[in-house]
Amino acid sequence: MDTEEFRRLWDELDPIGRLPGGGYLRFSWSEADLACRAWFQEQARARDLTCESDRNGNLYAWWGEPGSGEAVLTGSHFDSVPHGGAYDGPLGIVSAFLAIDALREAGDRPRRPIAIAAFTEEEGGRFGIPCLGSRLMTGAIDPDRARALTDAGGTTLAEAMRETGADPEQLGPDPERLASIGAFVELHVEQGRRLDGEDAPVGVANAIWPHGRWRLDFTGAADHAGTTRLPDRRDPMLTFAFAVLAARKEARLAGGLATIGRVEAEPNATNAIAATVTAWLDARAPDEAVLSAILTGFESKVTERAGRDGTGFAIRPESETPVVEFDAGLRDRIAALLSTFTARKHRRGGGAPILPTGAGHDAGVLAAHVPTAMLFVRNPTGVSHAPREAASDEDCAAGVDALAAVLRDLAC
Repeated sequence: MDTEEFRRLWDELDPIGRLPGGGYLRFSWSEADLACRAWFQEQARARDLTCESDRNGNLYAWWGEPGSGEAVLTGSHFDSVPHGGAYDGPLGIVSAFLAIDALREAGDRPRRPIAIAAFTEEEGGRFGIPCLGSRLMTGAIDPDRARALTDAGGTTLAEAMRETGADPEQLGPDPERLASIGAFVELHVEQGRRLDGEDAPVGVANAIWPHGRWRLDFTGAADHAGTTRLPDRRDPMLTFAFAVLAARKEARLAGGLATIGRVEAEPNATNAIAATVTAWLDARAPDEAVLSAILTGFESKVTERAGRDGTGFAIRPESETPVVEFDAGLRDRIAALLSTFTARKHRRGGGAPILPTGAGHDAGVLAAHVPTAMLFVRNPTGVSHAPREAASDEDCAAGVDALAAVLRDLAC
């Protein structure tokens, strides 16, 4: 793949949703998301691919007969976290179109249909549930619950879909479409620096850590900041502050990760003691036992602290994902293929490293239903979900070459 070809197509998509100070806002069912969808449809038309949307708002561009069975699916997502980076999601979609271009230029024709997918609300940046499009498709979330999800402005998912002409009443499992997929391969920018340390442009995933999101509700009593004695206060902000430190400590002791990066306070006034604080805990770990230890220790310590503060504390899950082991046969087949491919095309030994990831993906949801694999493209900064997320054009072109080789092996 010529780096100029990658840059040309990347530059078409890159400005959509980009903020003046850096980073992106590409929330699902927003103006930026609709512009990305229009770009996707335009790319499909330019290649004579059949483009369609499923009942859950996921887009597909088909090379070959849609729904004819044993399709090889690739792609990723457009949506971003607030002020997120450029590559998380869109790189997999741009690379998929370019991989099909490369196969056609080489004279390949699919014996199994190939489809490019753009899944909706993968980040959960607007409605709070990650991988919502793939969860709905696989039946992992109740459609009534999904329709009632709200964004920060109080707009429900159902309302947002109707505003863009989509029908939220159609949301739900899509077993026929799922049964037509023989394999899913998602290309993604690496969210870490493992590949950079191994001087490898492309890697293969073997597993996704168990992870989830939990809502934390702290309750107290609103009062005046200047007249209420410290002993008389029931300040939920104190309990919340303790919880932030407790999450970090429990994760460190257990050997996992825990983050509280989102918080809302009421009445949110400088000169008032808060009545309520709502926050969200993100926790991840190498295995289920470590994740359980983090959550058990955290809940116990914060509950005890709330008793001392005279406040209330409640924790409830919003999404939970167990450990995902990608299909071993598919993983090993791809790793062996890329070892030969990189040695021949890029004159580089050592093959493609196999590595785990702590980040969730649509591939993790589909892995419970179809053979699934992931390719990672090197990120020299190691930063993700932030503007400094990066990948060189040369590495992205190598990722396209690798994806094309995988699609050729699986479908042509």
